[in-house]
Amino acid sequence: METKTTNEYKQVIARCKELFRKKTLDYGTAWRILRLSSITDQIFIKAQRIRSIQEKGSQKVDDPIVDEFVGIVNYCLIALIQISMKDDQRMEIPYSELEPKYDYWSDATRALLENKNHDYGEAWRDMRVSSMTDIILMKLFRVKQIEDNQGKTIVSEGIEANYQDMINYSVFCLIKLGYHEIEYKDRPSAG
Repeated sequence: METKTTNEYKQVIARCKELFRKKTLDYGTAWRILRLSSITDQIFIKAQRIRSIQEKGSQKVDDPIVDEFVGIVNYCLIALIQISMKDDQRMEIPYSELEPKYDYWSDATRALLENKNHDYGEAWRDMRVSSMTDIILMKLFRVKQIEDNQGKTIVSEGIEANYQDMINYSVFCLIKLGYHEIEYKDRPSAG
């Protein structure tokens, strides 16, 4: 049975995926040159901008924060795809080959959400977007520490789980901000 959350989640991911598709057609897979730590830093920049705008209450660059959350979703999915393709040295990968990888990771991440949402009773709906931004930043600092430890952890989740949590919190923020309901014009931003 599809819940309201699952339906909203799918709508958000469909919009993120469409932007990913268009950017892949525009730029190819230039992101393949990035090391995982560079992708993490790209995500950090986006999350830090969101927090800065939230704290200042204003912004000077006209890009909406929803674009930054979309960028976080897509960069996290790029990181997961990059991890899964670590032995593939190709720089250019056709979208037709990337699409199933995008779908795999977004579906696996949604399944993780559904399991956690069952246990936590949709607590995220009562959270503030600013709190979820802080959690995304905390997850980023965890990923940076794991990267600095060459991927080794003692008792903690690995990098993949942290990227998935960042995706889920970003989707929650996008749902709370109405991204799945409002029509946004195509802009060359969001990542």
